[in-house]
Amino acid sequence: ASEMTVACATDGNHGRSVAQGAQLVGARAAIFVHAGVSEERVAAIARFGAQMIRVEGTYDDSVAEATRVAAEKGWTIVSDTSWPGYERIPGLVMQGYTAMVREALRQLPEPPTHVFVQSGVGGVAAAVSGYLSLVLGDRRATFVVVDPARAACVYESARAGHPVKIEHGEPTVMAMLECYEPSLVAWRILSRVADAFMTVDEEDAVAVMNRLARPDGADPAIVAGESGGAGLAGFMRAAADPEIRDALRLTNASRVFLINTEGATDPERYAELVGMRPGAVATRTKGASA
Repeated sequence: ASEMTVACATDGNHGRSVAQGAQLVGARAAIFVHAGVSEERVAAIARFGAQMIRVEGTYDDSVAEATRVAAEKGWTIVSDTSWPGYERIPGLVMQGYTAMVREALRQLPEPPTHVFVQSGVGGVAAAVSGYLSLVLGDRRATFVVVDPARAACVYESARAGHPVKIEHGEPTVMAMLECYEPSLVAWRILSRVADAFMTVDEEDAVAVMNRLARPDGADPAIVAGESGGAGLAGFMRAAADPEIRDALRLTNASRVFLINTEGATDPERYAELVGMRPGAVATRTKGASA
């Protein structure tokens, strides 16, 4: 492993995992980040000893640059998205995501009836929906994929009936989901097992962050980053719309499964959006993770 260099592009989450994994086994890591990745998220990855490489443009531009440089230097790409000729490693990454679903099912008294999961390139959404479809069989849940409206590549692929690359527009606050082309492996699964696709707006994501940070009653506070609560935002929008609610057969008896995929990965940005002091965010994040 000490002779190996692994590389990937990231919005912040996946690159941190790759960098930490490389450190654990004694390999080197080169992590490519696009112009929109905050310095706080870059620093969180760099602390694992990774070489950080800035790329102009979007996440998709950083994926292309990471692939090009890795091919020149003989590095191994460990990506969470896939493209023609590159599917095995992203498939293994998606298998890793299923661990959290197995853990959740062991703790749930009954299987969920509905699942709302956010999507960037689609990896987590496909892993969750594919795994639950296999293990639940006839009791499978209704599965809903939630995209940011400003980066809705999976949603638009569903509308078109095939994978599409969408144009880059105004950045979304849901930075970890700001992807403009779906993973082919993920799309292959989602096109078969997802029941519905929807989008949420910027204010929906921020409202969820604040609602989780300041819950009503005795519920504990939950730290969810800008992208972490997008699935909950989708559920709340669906539940508030009678037409969508009826189409998805959402009732008071429904058991809804959600995954918070991001904490305060950029503490200053989180504090700004929920109106807290940065120091308080760090304390609450630590408590929540414990």
